[in-house]
Amino acid sequence: MTDDACFLTFRANTFEPTLSVGCLRAAHAPYPRATLTLDSLPTEPWPCGAGGPDLNTSGTTKQRGVLSWMSWSAKDINTGSAHSARMYDYFLGGKDNYPPDQEAAEKVLAVLPHARTIARNNRYFMRRSARMLAQEAGIRQFLDIGTGIPTSPNLHEVIQEIAPEARIVYTDNDPIVLTHARALLTSAPQGMTAYAEADLREPRSILTAPELLETLDLTKPVALMMISILHFVPPEYDHYAVLGELVDALPSGSYLALTYGTSDFAPEEMKRAADVYAASRVPVRQRPKEEIEQFFQGLELVEPGLVPVHRWRPDDPALGKLSDADVSMFGGVARKP
Repeated sequence: MTDDACFLTFRANTFEPTLSVGCLRAAHAPYPRATLTLDSLPTEPWPCGAGGPDLNTSGTTKQRGVLSWMSWSAKDINTGSAHSARMYDYFLGGKDNYPPDQEAAEKVLAVLPHARTIARNNRYFMRRSARMLAQEAGIRQFLDIGTGIPTSPNLHEVIQEIAPEARIVYTDNDPIVLTHARALLTSAPQGMTAYAEADLREPRSILTAPELLETLDLTKPVALMMISILHFVPPEYDHYAVLGELVDALPSGSYLALTYGTSDFAPEEMKRAADVYAASRVPVRQRPKEEIEQFFQGLELVEPGLVPVHRWRPDDPALGKLSDADVSMFGGVARKP
């Protein structure tokens, strides 16, 4: 191998991929078997510029018919401590998590037995709100912040089932999510998906990302999807200012879909769960309804307003059997006038 080759290979008899892009080589920790499939891999290294991955040194990736890789190093991927996205994956029954994530998630389940119910219903809200935005509101551009590890159906799959021409930009600042970007970058041919490495704590890094600017037209309505992400922004950051900067950049007719954890219904259990997250170095904040309503200030909430996520336009009679304490998550969708 030479320094001008880009390739993805497996070490013999292991599931430890080694990625080399240009002069960068990184061998990282063993991946769960579900992450990559052997039939999708080349048998020989791809020479750069010879039909292999579309190299992109800007730190972002976009679908161009092949997968683009961002530059990152092994030290950026920390599998030695818990991570909110991988804990969420564990709650959803996924396989893309590691022992520290599993241990932390089990500690949460010990004090908050309905944590899996919260995660599942948050996911169901995403699907219902996305369908509403594509079908009823006619939105064809979506910005999903805090993408997390893919769980099918992903946002673009839900939307493009209704509107194949829709364009979706996923953003996250976690190298773990990047390793799963290939699962996200599978747009319907009529539309497009893109992935931008950007940090919610710095909204300008999202709004100025080349992939966003090349994929979305910010003079036309955009749906901003903030699903179970804002409450993980560290408390030293002003959550209202962070969200406000993003909403201000979108034109009239855009929408905000947001979910946020609350201790309104099960205060003791939720506090204990927050303490477990904090002990695992994953800060999480919970807010009462009146504080979450302030995120929608200046926007027009669509029916049924800000409600526990399982009560937002339910499409399954089983949701009616859940209590608000079982879900402990508020959600709402609002239009920017």
